[in-house]
Amino acid sequence: MEKDNIAVGLDIGTTKIVAMIGKKNEYGKLEILGIGKSKSLGVARGVVNNITQTIQSIQQAILEAENNSGYKIKDVVVGIAGQHIRSIQHTDYISRNNPEEVIGEKDIQLLIDQVNKLAMLPGEEIIHVLPQEFKIDGQSEIKEPIGMYGGRLESSFHVVVGQASSIRNVGRCIQSSGIELSGLTLEPLASADAVLSQEEKEAGVALIDIGGGTTDLAIFKDGIIRHTAVIPFGGNVITDDIKEGCSIIEKQAELLKIKFGSAWPGENKDNEIVSIPGLRGREPKEISLKNLSKIIHARVVEIVEQVFAEIKAYGHEDPRKKLIAGIVLTGGGAQLKHIKQLVEYITGMDTRIGYPNEHLAGNSSEEISSPLFATAVGLVMNSIENSTQSAIRLEVVNEQPKVVYRTVEQPVQQRYEVEENYVEKVEAIEESRPVRTKAEAESTETKIRRSFFDRYVDKIKDFLDNAE
Repeated sequence: MEKDNIAVGLDIGTTKIVAMIGKKNEYGKLEILGIGKSKSLGVARGVVNNITQTIQSIQQAILEAENNSGYKIKDVVVGIAGQHIRSIQHTDYISRNNPEEVIGEKDIQLLIDQVNKLAMLPGEEIIHVLPQEFKIDGQSEIKEPIGMYGGRLESSFHVVVGQASSIRNVGRCIQSSGIELSGLTLEPLASADAVLSQEEKEAGVALIDIGGGTTDLAIFKDGIIRHTAVIPFGGNVITDDIKEGCSIIEKQAELLKIKFGSAWPGENKDNEIVSIPGLRGREPKEISLKNLSKIIHARVVEIVEQVFAEIKAYGHEDPRKKLIAGIVLTGGGAQLKHIKQLVEYITGMDTRIGYPNEHLAGNSSEEISSPLFATAVGLVMNSIENSTQSAIRLEVVNEQPKVVYRTVEQPVQQRYEVEENYVEKVEAIEESRPVRTKAEAESTETKIRRSFFDRYVDKIKDFLDNAE
């Protein structure tokens, strides 16, 4: 029997940290075994700014996932984002010694390793080297070069670069939490794996993942990653605007946004009002839902316009680079009411909300199918692709001891078959035993007690004699 490949993804976000344990079922779908969530403390805009608090939050999420699943986590694939992430296009080539030999995996790996040695700006590190299209001896637009002949192998690459210190801080938080880091994945790429279909990637699509502290963008065309970007604004700035605009505390602002928030101010009537409890006995505060949606609308427009500027920078207006499948929205911010309509209005592109349920097993809970967990699901999928055995089954320690009944073999002469005269035989044995009177039985017990007591007294005497 094949051993289950247990995969673990850890999404370190600005508002929440999610640890997810999963495996592939017999139908090739992702079965989630356990999930742990904790409030993210020590992370701002996708970057760790307090090591101790981040470690505590990670440990809390890991422990909850372990308790829910019954697995002990050994290592994780971590999502990385933050405003320090940037991407560059690069072209490189290798000259092969023997053009008569077919191109294999080792040739492509040699080319990727060569790109990994690129000189970056001080303090920067390469996170991903993603091959796009290959060229063999001048023949271009080759997607799969393996098995072909050629002397010069060339490829264009999408290189994702990040700040080395930020990457190391994430690694340190993981190791200090008592687990190993098995891989780093750019969060928009993980989200894309979870919510995009291959058809959309072929047609051309922009994935917008609106998180708590950052908005991540990944653009695909012809099945290839073309552009990635991280914008340092997310759901938190919307909450901050509500807090300032309505003069309320952050917790109340977040609840207002989730329960009554809308990205489209036209739908609320002027007389729709929500009452917020006052602080420490003060009068309740009344807030107009129309004003609330105006505040949210202004900030969402700003975020979407920045993302659209990145889509234009990729060259969406060029007919050959047109994104036919439009935009897919995911992340916690995608749950905001009427955000789909607003994005369509600003960009003029078809838009849908991306749910990770396409890759999930049928028995998955509704909570896991939320856009909120798209990145975590993508990270687990990434871990499965790497064939990591990231968790081991825990032995159940609290189980009640089982009572095992054993058949004790009696000597042949004392074993009696159950037959008609069985009772008579038993009575005969009982009669043959010597009968002790009650007084005899008592005297025997008294002797045993006395002999024990005498021995005990003698021991004490010896001890006292020696002590003198």
